[in-house]
Amino acid sequence: MENVEKYICDKVSAYADEVLDGIDPQKVQVSFQLEKLKPCMEELSKELGLSIEDVFIKYMDAASERSVDSEKKFQSTMGHMDKYGDFMQFEQY
Repeated sequence: MENVEKYICDKVSAYADEVLDGIDPQKVQVSFQLEKLKPCMEELSKELGLSIEDVFIKYMDAASERSVDSEKKFQSTMGHMDKYGDFMQFEQY
């Protein structure tokens, strides 16, 4: 991840934690969520000399990369449950 992408992701994520606090992303339309994030993205657009669309794309790329990294870390920590089978199937003694 490039430094600019990381910077954008950090800024937008921190802003989202403030303005989207208490909002269930599964129940609230994406357009509403994006509208809430627009002021932060506009500020970053001006600061970095990028279009707001480029800021959004860089944010989504970085957020996706972070999500994949988190999943890899989780899998390496917890292991693959399907590799070992269902732990509920062990016999009770």
